[in-house]
Amino acid sequence: MLYLLDSANLECIAGLIECYPIVGVTTNPSIIAREQVPFASLVSEIRRIIGSERMLHIQTSCDAPDRIVQEAVALQKLAGDHFFAKVPVTPAGIQAMMRLKQLGVGVTATAVFTQQQALIAARAGADFVAPYVNRLDNIASNGAAVVADIVHLFKIHDLPTRVLAASFKNVEQVHQVSMAGAHCATIAPDLFEHLVYHPLTDMSVAEFKKDGPACPRWSVDMERP
Repeated sequence: MLYLLDSANLECIAGLIECYPIVGVTTNPSIIAREQVPFASLVSEIRRIIGSERMLHIQTSCDAPDRIVQEAVALQKLAGDHFFAKVPVTPAGIQAMMRLKQLGVGVTATAVFTQQQALIAARAGADFVAPYVNRLDNIASNGAAVVADIVHLFKIHDLPTRVLAASFKNVEQVHQVSMAGAHCATIAPDLFEHLVYHPLTDMSVAEFKKDGPACPRWSVDMERP
């Protein structure tokens, strides 16, 4: 499973990209609005930070097919290579996806809550579908099970669309979608760092640090160029 960062905070993106194997960034209007930075400048700076090889997924905000397509094309020009327009799985969004596919614009189908929404989006040409895991869990559904069903559907119908799981509140949800076969997951910065945290790891590192200077090889290793 590939890891993406769900953020528009430049400091967080720069710090986590440096530390972890993150293959891209996802954003939406709510995330961008929190930064209080002009939109075009923010997108350009995100692209500069992550480089040209990582993916950048940006949410469209229009609700008519023509306007969605126009917005997505404009976003592609701003975001550069490896860009994917995030388009909701509404009737207007599905129409826009089919047209964007013909134009060669990458598409991530968003606001996915059912298996059939995902399958229709895939047939419409979406490169990714983004099921919202925590929001499903919050309505007494099972987000990871929905992800597993979508992965299975894509396999049995031989579709190239990938599952980009989104909307997480805890590490267990991320783990469950990885076990369900999700191809990617996009995770908020505060949760991302919890993926590698465990108190026993910290205890082990503390023991290594305490015992390291007493190791006979320690001083030799430290003196090597």
